[in-house]
Amino acid sequence: MGKELAEKYPAARDIFERVDAALGAPLSRLMWEGPEEELMLTHNAQPAILAHSVAALAALGDGIGPVAMAAGHSLGEYSAYVAAGSLTVEDGARLVRRRGELMFEAGQARPGAMAAVLGLSTAEVTAACSEASVSGGVAVAANQNAPDQTVISGDPEAVDRAGARCRELGAKRVIPLKVSGAFHSPLMEPAVPGLTAALAATPFGEPRFPVVANATATPIRTAAEARQRLVDQLTAPVRWVASVETLARDAAGARFVEAGPGAVLSGLIRRIVAGSETVTLGTSDDVARLQAA
Repeated sequence: MGKELAEKYPAARDIFERVDAALGAPLSRLMWEGPEEELMLTHNAQPAILAHSVAALAALGDGIGPVAMAAGHSLGEYSAYVAAGSLTVEDGARLVRRRGELMFEAGQARPGAMAAVLGLSTAEVTAACSEASVSGGVAVAANQNAPDQTVISGDPEAVDRAGARCRELGAKRVIPLKVSGAFHSPLMEPAVPGLTAALAATPFGEPRFPVVANATATPIRTAAEARQRLVDQLTAPVRWVASVETLARDAAGARFVEAGPGAVLSGLIRRIVAGSETVTLGTSDDVARLQAA
């Protein structure tokens, strides 16, 4: 994960070294050598994804050209603020590690579940969640990823009921996810005070370009509002469909560059905005292609 970037680009290697130093742990070695089960723990996975994303941007340097706006899916919103100059990569890594710890602790205090629903509209999934939220159980449409892909989050029994209702409504698939908690749902409320304190204690500058918030799908232009929206994000849905629509509207004609591991968001973007131009930036080959372009 990011090893070839570090080997080929000194700027990328510097990012990994800075993250390791900030965390006081060899995260890069875990990213490159594993074990995978340890890397997948949320307090490791979150800073690892941020480090990879920022390292890829550092490798490209000025080759990305002028940035109109940015956004990130869940954890990626922090990476977007690093890219926008609001956070240093060190502070970003420390914040997302703390965020991961708080989310894990909230999941231990009140175990939750998540499930991806394919083939139904978000409105239908939301209605199913509302029907399933009875007897104190909570189920919400937590990740609004694409017009026909929504992730349910909440108490395990309520998520099961909502999933069953989605199948009755014609969902193609309901896929349980391996998670340590009910992320982006009210069950994450215990994590709010800790993250609020961590953000308040972290230097946070004005972003050089707007960052679209997951919680509101609106462009954020000030540090104060950015901090609040990052706290809101813990318990609010990831409004990815609306966020991409905001990007497409306010940065009309711009190319979408997905920085970090994989190409999942590029696929979602093409489903949300037909005809959109997307490119990935996660490997040395990706960097070379963008530099050539």
